[in-house]
Order: sequence, then structure tokens, then C-alpha cells
Amino acid sequence: MFITFEGIDGCGKSTQLILLKETLEQKGFKVITLREPGGTQLSEQIRDILLSNKSQINDISELLLFQAARANLVENIIKPALENDIFVLCDRFYDSTTAYQGYGRMIDLDIVKTCNIIAVNGLKPDLTFYLKLPLDVAKERSHKRDLDRIENAGDSFYKRVLLGYELIAREEPERIKIICSNGTIENTKNEILKNIPILNQ
Repeated sequence: MFITFEGIDGCGKSTQLILLKETLEQKGFKVITLREPGGTQLSEQIRDILLSNKSQINDISELLLFQAARANLVENIIKPALENDIFVLCDRFYDSTTAYQGYGRMIDLDIVKTCNIIAVNGLKPDLTFYLKLPLDVAKERSHKRDLDRIENAGDSFYKRVLLGYELIAREEPERIKIICSNGTIENTKNEILKNIPILNQ
């Protein structure tokens, strides 16, 4: 099963991904965890370029770099793992690109979606958790650390990203589950576990 976690920085994706991994492993499942961009040597190198505040990258180049990292991850890690019945948990996937580069950067959504299709080569998450969090709370959670190039894009950008996530979730309610992550870590975890069929049989 392929499960992805989405949302703006500070929403708790990484924490909840690890908690789900622990729960699944306790049930006897094999699990790998990944992040986007990243997960392979090439994709991690692309990540460094994309997030560095020293990088000067125009919007289309940013979109294509994300897709290059994703294509490498899909073919080298995700698809082989799924073929071997391993759970794959990924911190971000193509919904992030639609939200950030499509809505946030305001690149034509048809272009973004076409690039997504090319990069994933037919792969689609079985389940996606959108961890919904107000922008002011996310900023408060992130204020003590240095922000990367994309995190420095500003409030107007992030408001468009949040709107994008809402619209994306409405388009695919069967796949994308909206989880309020403004409460405790435990409450968020419990809401996620309720939405995983294999854990509720």
C-alpha cells in the first residue's frame, strides 16, 4: 500500500509518518519511509538545490526539478517496494507539486498535472492524508528554525498553497482524507489510524 502525507511545513507530516510506520511494523508489516524530494542519491542532490537559499531558480525550472527527483524515486524505490508487498509511506508526493507549483507559483495547472503524470508513470497513492493546519499556527511551529528557499516564499504564496490543498482534497475525497492537525499529536495519530482499512478489519 502506498500512503502519502501532505500539508504545509509545520503540520506534522514527518511525525505522523513515523508514528504510522511504528504502528504498521507492530502489526507485522514491512514498511519503508521516504520524503520528497529525496529518497535516492540523485533525488537528495536535487533536494539540496531546490531548498538552498543560495539557488536562483525560476518557477518552471523548479517544477521540472521536482519532477526529475520524483521520477527517479518512483522507478528506483517506490515501485520495487510495492511489487514486494512493502508499505510505502511518503512525506509529500505529486499533490504537493499541484499545491505549491500549481496554486502557489501559479503555473498553469494543466502543465503541472501533465508533468505529474509523466513523472509517476502510472503510479498513484492508495491513500493520502492532508494534515490541515492554519497558516499562523504553522508559522509559530516553524519560527525557531531557519527557513529554506520555498518556506521563505511569503504569506501570499502559502495562502494560495492552502487553497490549493482544499481544492485538491475536494476533487478526490475517496483518496484524500483531511485530518485536522491543530490538536495533540495523539489525536492526529488516532484520526489517521481510523482511516486505514487494513488496521480496522
